[in-house]
Amino acid sequence: MSKSGRPREFKDTAVIDAAVEVFRTNGYEACSTEDLCKQTGLGRGSLYNAFGSKHELYEHALQRYHEIGIQTQIELLEQEGPVKECLRSLLKWEIPEKPEGDSRGCLLVNAATERAKSDPVVGKIFKQHVDLLEQAIWKAIHRGQETGEISKEKSTSELAGMFLSSYYGLRVIFPATLDYELAERIIDGTLTSIF
Repeated sequence: MSKSGRPREFKDTAVIDAAVEVFRTNGYEACSTEDLCKQTGLGRGSLYNAFGSKHELYEHALQRYHEIGIQTQIELLEQEGPVKECLRSLLKWEIPEKPEGDSRGCLLVNAATERAKSDPVVGKIFKQHVDLLEQAIWKAIHRGQETGEISKEKSTSELAGMFLSSYYGLRVIFPATLDYELAERIIDGTLTSIF
């Protein structure tokens, strides 16, 4: 217990997960302390005692989102079965099945667009995420080339870069348009260009 009789710091995953949702909905600049307190259930003093600042909580939220997201994306790429279906699963990963689904987009993509140039922490976390994902995509494509699913005519790195570009393009375009037909064309075109 601290001197004030309160339990130790509130840096638990439930608080950080709640903050993730607020930042995904509002972005960093438009997110108020009041929004964070309401969503996390913590008072202003408790929030600042635990995290120091809105920016520090934002860092925790980005890091948590990165860790969960990269693990899921790598698992999709490493699943058993044809490489084409692994890559298709990744492309479809954050596209909700129903139009009324979540259209807030990816917190990391949104953060990079909003703050990467002015906030080195955001740039660092986003780059780490992209680097790890590119490595996992490279491994999946290399596996496909080794099994004969994918031609070795183009280099693994070239195909991985092209896929990564399409993937992030889709993650920007779909939440902004909610155009399922366009999303399917991007997915099918990306996979056709590789297989």
